[in-house]
Order: sequence, then structure tokens, then C-alpha cells
Amino acid sequence: MKLAEVTSINVNRTKTEMEEFNRVLGGGVVPGSLVLIGGDPGIGKSTLLLQVSTQLSQVGTVLYVSGEESAQQIKLRAERLGDIDSEFYLYAETNMQSVRSEVERIQPDFLIIDSIQTIMSPEISGVQGSVSQVREVTAELMQLAKTNNIAIFIVGHVTKEGTLAGPRMLEHMVDTVLYFEGERHHTFRILRAVKNRFGSTNEIGIFEMQSGGLVEVLNPSQVFLEERLDGATGSSIVVTMEGTRPILAEVQALVTPTMFGNAKRTTTGLDFNRASLIMAVLEKRAGLLLQNQDAYLKSAGGVKLDEPAIDLAVAVAIASSYKDKPTNPQECFVGELGLTGEIRRVNRIEQRINEAAKLGFTKIYVPKNSLTGIIPPKEIEVIGVTTIQEVLKKVFA
Repeated sequence: MKLAEVTSINVNRTKTEMEEFNRVLGGGVVPGSLVLIGGDPGIGKSTLLLQVSTQLSQVGTVLYVSGEESAQQIKLRAERLGDIDSEFYLYAETNMQSVRSEVERIQPDFLIIDSIQTIMSPEISGVQGSVSQVREVTAELMQLAKTNNIAIFIVGHVTKEGTLAGPRMLEHMVDTVLYFEGERHHTFRILRAVKNRFGSTNEIGIFEMQSGGLVEVLNPSQVFLEERLDGATGSSIVVTMEGTRPILAEVQALVTPTMFGNAKRTTTGLDFNRASLIMAVLEKRAGLLLQNQDAYLKSAGGVKLDEPAIDLAVAVAIASSYKDKPTNPQECFVGELGLTGEIRRVNRIEQRINEAAKLGFTKIYVPKNSLTGIIPPKEIEVIGVTTIQEVLKKVFA
């Protein structure tokens, strides 16, 4: 069949009441899709899917299959999270054949499997969670999703390295891969799309874990900045992009003389190697003597920052702590730092500038090469810079 002869169809997505969840999926739940959600144990994967299930049961039939908890345990948690609809079915089972029979009996619109590592197919040798079992069960679920037009969510555990447990093929078999992330000692959780056949990747949704379950954070920039101290040294603000969404976050640095032979460097929420590179550039190109200084770097609020555009903010925070001079609380920074000290262009600069202006910032430092054709808002002064020396001279003049 020729591609031109294929009939186009409009997919009617089912929206949940959680806009952050809808955003990550690309606008809502697609019928017949297979979605994999991974995350550390205890991070809140089951809580998230239980909340989503209660909302989806208001518009369709939901079958929640649990291989880890009894029906009574799930009922207790569901009652704490909200009202339970009559179209919400529970099934505590680990046998894939039994699950398939229950699906044929109930004919649900949505199926949740918690978790893929606990379900086994009697037709395949191997214990629960083995490579062969996970591959076979996922293949059967994919067939169920496509032939019956059921949207299926499966929970997957992650390894110590942060990757999904099981065969790498698992991520290739499903339509969408989501990671549920967060520091165990913080209340904020981030749902991140790393693969999505029905939407853009790297989109994120931000939630806060409360006693009544997960609550979506609609203005994360304001939340991440609300505890920032005015006049504190070693602090700077960056406008980072998470998918198509600009978010303002605080970068903190503490630089102190080392008490030992080798300087100590630690990072939280930032890439260690990238931080070491930035410090080397500051020493070589900006004249900061950092080789005998301990450095402790973190992104405040538990958010992970990993794009090149955060380099300039990290460099300014380090310089601020080293010089013991605070930055202006109304300034923010965006730019990639090159090895020769140049500030390199970054993407979506106009969105970043608009977000900073919207939150009341009056000045933003950006790569000069990124300003071509940009008309910034009147409320914010945009300063184009080319080198790290130029930035430090202007910021700490």
C-alpha cells in the first residue's frame, strides 16, 4: 500500500484531571498505547498510577492488576487518594494467562500492571522478573493493547544505575517511556518523558507528594526560588529548558580553602564532570585560583540540571562564593561555557527570556550570538556576552 493511500485518523486522547500528567504524555492518554513508567522503589509510581486510575475510571473502565499488593492494601490507599468510581476494578494476580482472561471478561478501556517484574507467563521458563519473562509478558501486553485498543500502563523498577531493570529491548517495545524521579528527602517529584511516539520527549511534569497523594505544581519556577536568600553569596539563577518548558532554578556553590592535600569537589543535582570542567575554565581563563579550594555545588530544591545552558550560572555561583560577593537577586544567567572561556549559543533563548521577565527578573545575561532577531520584553534588560571574563567583570563590578 502506498503511504499516500493510507487514511489519516484523529486520535481522541483521554485527558486526566492532572494537567502535568497530560503534558508529559503529549496531551492525554492515547487508546491502544503501551506506556512504561520507571522509578526507584518508594518514589511514588504506584501512587501516581492509582490517582490516574481513579480519574480515568470516571470516563471509562479501569482494570488495576497488582502483583505486589493485595486488593485490600490497594483499597486503603485508594480511599486516601479520593473518590472511587464503580468502573475501577482490582485484580491481585501474577499469572499472565489469568490477567488476559480477566481482560477478556471485563474489557477495560485502561489497564495498569504493577509491576512488570512480578507478572510471569507459564509458557516461558524462568523466574519472575527474568529477562525472558519480562520480554514475553511485555510482548503479550503490547498485543493486548493493539488488538483491543486498550491503553496500558506498566510499572518498571530501576537498577542502582538508574536504568530500567530487565532487557534493554523493553524500552524499544513500548510506545512511551516515563521516568518518575525525585530525591527521597524532598517532596517534589518529576515525571520525565524519555521516549514518546505520541508527543515530544524530555517533557516533564512536576508534582509534590503530600498526605493526600501527589499534587501537581503548576508554577515550578516560583516554587524552586521561593526560599532563596537575598544577599547570599554563591547563588545564581538559571533559566533551564525541560522539554519545551522553561524553568527557573537556583544554583548554589560553596567554595572554601581545603584543609587537605587534594581539594574536595562534590555535586548534587549537577553533573560532576561538567562542574570540574567549569572550574578548570574559571581558573585558566578568569584567573580564579581554585586548585586549593574545596567546592560544594548543588541545584536547590532537588531538581536535576543537566543541559549545557546552565554552565554560565554555575560559573557565576562559583565565582560569587570565591570572591565572597553576592549576585544581584534580580539577575539570571543562560549560556554554555566553552574551554576557551567563550559563552556559546543555546536554544530557545526567547522562551527563556520571556519566562525570566514573567517572574519579575530585570536583567538576564545570555550569549551574544543567540540574540539575532530576538525582540525581548520591555520589562527585562538583556545583556549579550561573549566571554566568561566579560560576565564576571559586569556582574561583580
